[in-house]
Amino acid sequence: MNFLRNLLASILGSLVAFAIIMGMFFIFLILMGNSDDGVVVKKNSILEIGLMMPILDYTGKDEADPFAALWAAEIGLDEIIHAIKVAKEDDDIEGISITTSFLQAGMAQTREIREALLDFKASGKFIMAHSDFYSQKDYYLASVADEVYMNPVGALDFKGLATEVLYYKDLQEKTGIKMEVIRHGKYKSAVEPFLSNTMSEENRTQLKELLTSIWDVMLDDLSASRNIAKTDLNIIADTLGGRTPKLAVASGLLDGTLHFDQYEGLLKEKVGVGEDEELNYVSLTDYVQKSNRQKIQTGTDKVAVIYAQGEIFFGEGGKDQIGQGLIVDALKKATKNENVKAIVFRVDSPGGSALVSDIIWREMQLAKAVKPVVVSFGNVAASGGYYIGVGGDKIFAEPTTITGSIGVFGTIPNINELAKNVGINAEQVGTNKNSVDYSLFEPMSDSFRKVVLESIEETYGTFLERVAQGRNMTVAQVDSLAQGRVWSGVDAKANGLVDELGNLDDAIAAAAEMAGLESYSIRQYPKYKTDFERFMENLGGVKAKIGQELIQEEIGTEAYKMLKEFKDLSKQEGIQAKMPFSLNIK
Repeated sequence: MNFLRNLLASILGSLVAFAIIMGMFFIFLILMGNSDDGVVVKKNSILEIGLMMPILDYTGKDEADPFAALWAAEIGLDEIIHAIKVAKEDDDIEGISITTSFLQAGMAQTREIREALLDFKASGKFIMAHSDFYSQKDYYLASVADEVYMNPVGALDFKGLATEVLYYKDLQEKTGIKMEVIRHGKYKSAVEPFLSNTMSEENRTQLKELLTSIWDVMLDDLSASRNIAKTDLNIIADTLGGRTPKLAVASGLLDGTLHFDQYEGLLKEKVGVGEDEELNYVSLTDYVQKSNRQKIQTGTDKVAVIYAQGEIFFGEGGKDQIGQGLIVDALKKATKNENVKAIVFRVDSPGGSALVSDIIWREMQLAKAVKPVVVSFGNVAASGGYYIGVGGDKIFAEPTTITGSIGVFGTIPNINELAKNVGINAEQVGTNKNSVDYSLFEPMSDSFRKVVLESIEETYGTFLERVAQGRNMTVAQVDSLAQGRVWSGVDAKANGLVDELGNLDDAIAAAAEMAGLESYSIRQYPKYKTDFERFMENLGGVKAKIGQELIQEEIGTEAYKMLKEFKDLSKQEGIQAKMPFSLNIK
């Protein structure tokens, strides 16, 4: 008995000691988090933009969270744009150095950063760029600089845009694992890879036109920044005229080739620093901590910006998935808040659950009845992503936004052939004619397929009606633009699926004007649970997150994306209003 009592006392003492240590640690973090001296920007500093992590439109972080330092820092597009705006007015920032390689951002995000940098240049401050290697997206961003340099033995990728779609029909036949597909829309090629081994002409046509439209926007911007005619840029791409550093300089894509120490010599000249002195760099990650505390727009009246990003699934949602829980709650809060005079709904989504899309659409209607609602499309606002935004008063899209894809489909896994091959036989028993509607181990019956197709058709018809109502078109007009086809922002503007070409700032300005606001501040929604809150709710969450990061590090970002897409595919339930394909533009 004494032994047990002593053991329990020892365990209790250890727990108390651990609690005291953790309490002191958290108090230390709180004190550190409340310190304004964490980021010091010296005179003649250079803001260094080296974007290495995947970029979300919005991370929903709470700057008052004292435990944020426990986890890896994430920077949202909203924070990047805001930091560049603050740096423009910061007397201690002399200029910007872009050192980004392998940029992990969408085309619309890249263009928004580029436009913020153009605005920064309008202040008269310099922008310089250097890299050991430029992908096309890296170069597109860097081309905004006054001067663009590369390592003398580096490489520049400039050859036009391309994408690749994988087809699985033979794989299904060989493995006995297949996807049963029910769809509407001749362009609904999200499920085409399960039905064919080759690309349909409809899909090839839409991909070609989409890539050409986005490439044309890039050429316009590059031509303006580098003073090279668009025809010459296409010749450079066709002949791979930038494939070596010398060719890239000769073609005008680069201003020269320099080792990084030589490049730093130019920066020292720009800021008036001696050769033997050190440059005062401040990284974008650090500067964001400072700039987040500085509000450019102030006022009691507010414009709410609600971010919806990721695939659409039934449930609460989070920073990389859209669920009706968080989004509906955010719309209700913004609608009921008397200080919020207008709402901007920012969408970056390839779509997903048709049911959830309609739930969010309905809440948009309720919000619009109370105050102006302007929609801003980011990288992708396709299918369900378009569905949730079509109810706004006005829609803005970037020229490089991928949008439209008005169509629906259903996919159901089936392993009947595999089951026969390995000797599995499934027998069903039910009380009524349709009580056993579908089995993973049996071929899909005609009656079940008919029922699902009826639901697909009904959902598609509802989708058309929502778009027709929101865009002031007839259902027939919408149907001619639909069939699951995707469009660039430029083409969507031309055919009436969006109202204006512009970025998030343009949408915010339009919302403020509609509400009659001259001065206002921004209120962002939703607020996601912090990593610490998730840690306390589920101690295994941190372990899982670390595991995901380790897997991504081992197999690479591209392979990890494919793995995640396969996992998300397995979670799809119900009828899907989803973008026709996973599009990785290279």
